[in-house]
Amino acid sequence: MEAFTHAVEEGTEMLEMDCHLTQDGHVVVSHDENLLRQTGRDVTISSLNLEDLPLYEETLEVTFYAGHYSTGTDRKIALLEDVFRKFPQIPISIEIKENNRQLMQEVSDMVRRYNREAITVWASVDSTILTKCRSINSAMPYSFSMQRGLLLLLLFYTGLLPFVPLGESLLQFYLPRIINRTYIPKENILKKRLVVSLIDMITMRRSLFKHLAARGIQVHLFVCNREEDIQAAFELGATGVMTDYPALLSNYMRAYRRQD
Repeated sequence: MEAFTHAVEEGTEMLEMDCHLTQDGHVVVSHDENLLRQTGRDVTISSLNLEDLPLYEETLEVTFYAGHYSTGTDRKIALLEDVFRKFPQIPISIEIKENNRQLMQEVSDMVRRYNREAITVWASVDSTILTKCRSINSAMPYSFSMQRGLLLLLLFYTGLLPFVPLGESLLQFYLPRIINRTYIPKENILKKRLVVSLIDMITMRRSLFKHLAARGIQVHLFVCNREEDIQAAFELGATGVMTDYPALLSNYMRAYRRQD
């Protein structure tokens, strides 16, 4: 909550988070389901009640900025409901990583309870999970899954994209230039320079992003933790960038506006 509060105070216009379900049915905000990396305890969120969740480590390496670390006084794992209460007007993208219908239902019920259907986005790389999320709450906007993203590229390169309806409201994708520089992936194939260069060449197409923006689809590139990456994302036509350093982004935006 300390990090979210700081981000909003810096002018952040959207929050992005992953959610999981505790054993006693509470929706909590955490990137990982297994808490070893974040807390030092090799336990899963789903195996613990809310009151038994461990605290975050005092110092954590920033996932998308290797060799850099974050600290904070607030080490509690946040409840999604507390985020909704504190930031009622801030759009939020919620990534669902597990095929857990109870989790999806709890998130949907909470979104309805707080009247947030227009500003809360379903997100998942897994098309099966995203389809199930949409079946539970079709009023919420949703992002592209990995499968749909690949279809999007196919339609773009075959010239068919302008003629195909798209239901998604948001495309979230890596800025490839950060891979192996500030973000070290686990997958060996992504550690090959040629592969990353190919991904960059295929996906980072300004004409594609311009087309999506014209259709009202947001394009967010992540995770931009250096000013030059923020600049590169906007030059490519991204409508927004995701960062672990909201002050860096807000300072960039203020400087950019002054130049305009």
